[in-house]
Amino acid sequence: MWFAAFSNHCSLFPTASVVEAFKNELKGFSTSKGTIQFPTDKPLPTALVKKLVKARVSQNESKKRALSRSPKS
Repeated sequence: MWFAAFSNHCSLFPTASVVEAFKNELKGFSTSKGTIQFPTDKPLPTALVKKLVKARVSQNESKKRALSRSPKS
């Protein structure tokens, strides 16, 4: 998960799968494949950002568990 600040918006880069999973909650925000833009002239939707971060952390943990269960060569 990455973020960046610009003059008119802040961008969050949670990956395409997270953006897709939350597409209904992201209506009203500018999105692309793996990016969400939050305008700087409105309050940051902190509850939504927390959900996005938790979803991405969960993906990473699932991937880590799957890798640890895979047979070693």
